[in-house]
Amino acid sequence: MSKATIKHKIMGTIFYIIGVICAVWVIYDVWAVNKKLSTAGKMIWSIFAILFSVITAIVYYFIGRK
Repeated sequence: MSKATIKHKIMGTIFYIIGVICAVWVIYDVWAVNKKLSTAGKMIWSIFAILFSVITAIVYYFIGRK
């Protein structure tokens, strides 16, 4: 394997781990911390966290947390 291939695998793994951490944080915060949010709202945030983890985490941080 070339050095470029190894770098790509390492970067892909790092981005994957960051995405998982973001999704877990949003889901935890929505269900355990944010008590004012309705169940439907929690479901929507959770689905978006699974599908678009990093983007959802950024949007939730600025808009969703109250």
